[in-house]
Amino acid sequence: MTAPPVLDLTADAVTLTRHLVDIESVSRNEQEIADLVEAALRALPHLAVVRRGHTVVARTSLGRPSRVVLAGHLDTVPVNDNLPSRLEDGVLHGLGTCDMKGGDAVILRLAATVTEPVHDITFVLYEAEEIESEFNGLRLLSESDPDLLTADFAVLMEPSNAVVEAGCQGTLRVDVRTRGERAHSARSWRGVNAIHAAADVLNRLRQYDARKPVIDGLEYHEGLSAVGISGGVAGNVIPDECVVTVNYRFAPDRSEAEALAFVTDFFAPYDLTVTDSAPGALPGLDRPAAKAFVDAVGGPDGKVNPKFGWTDVARFTTLGVPAVNFGPGDPMLAHKQEEHVPVAQIESCERELRAWLQGEETQQ
Repeated sequence: MTAPPVLDLTADAVTLTRHLVDIESVSRNEQEIADLVEAALRALPHLAVVRRGHTVVARTSLGRPSRVVLAGHLDTVPVNDNLPSRLEDGVLHGLGTCDMKGGDAVILRLAATVTEPVHDITFVLYEAEEIESEFNGLRLLSESDPDLLTADFAVLMEPSNAVVEAGCQGTLRVDVRTRGERAHSARSWRGVNAIHAAADVLNRLRQYDARKPVIDGLEYHEGLSAVGISGGVAGNVIPDECVVTVNYRFAPDRSEAEALAFVTDFFAPYDLTVTDSAPGALPGLDRPAAKAFVDAVGGPDGKVNPKFGWTDVARFTTLGVPAVNFGPGDPMLAHKQEEHVPVAQIESCERELRAWLQGEETQQ
């Protein structure tokens, strides 16, 4: 008989990354990986483990004066002929290597081997980050067990090229609707073509001048983009409606309400329907916990970059927990078929986080 698969947390972080990548875990299919993670963590006597759905939480309770969270999601986007993993010339290729099983492997290695940290630690490996917010394991955990996420600081191990990325931009998606009047296409002058009217919406987007506010010394770059368009009734009918779907990525100095007000004014007088909205997160680099983390892992120049995409850092901010992104992998490679991560980044993230958790000086 074949022995059931296990996650060997004594393996190095690169080997562990390969093991995690080779467990297919597309969103809503995380049971196998969550089962293996839970079993591996429950075998560690210094951790208390809780599972909610396919989200696994492991915590130390050492009575330390502060608590930190290390978090990563277990799911990936759909497979795109990029499994199983392969290691070539110091680069690990495969679905999830960058987003974000390299970070998950670091979390699991630290959970297994850092038994006397200077902070109490909560390790969170959660489900369904890559799909609609209603399924997001971190959101569900914040509603069912908010006490499990109570902390002084959080590190979300989203890919950041092994450099601290602070805050994140908010996201707003709206449908901009143009209206017309149906008519037979043989007598088009008797109608008003809503698709033609959408040209004005697209021209406004072409002329959009991106806002680039500087917050805590970091320059964010907003974006306003058409991401979809739909319209048409039949091949012989002038359409009476066209919908342009627009995504606005707004800097974290704007609230969701301010973002919506801007977009509403930008497209006036067209009708708007909001289909998705999530707040950004300010960098918070003036918070003592964030400053201490940057000093520990930011290198000699304390390098920090802004986060242009949305991440669950915003959820921690909503909970009152300052948080940053810090993980191996280039975020530009996330969701791409050629997704990969340099082995050196996995190793450096583990080394620097280990030193921080143990109160040691990092070796840059």
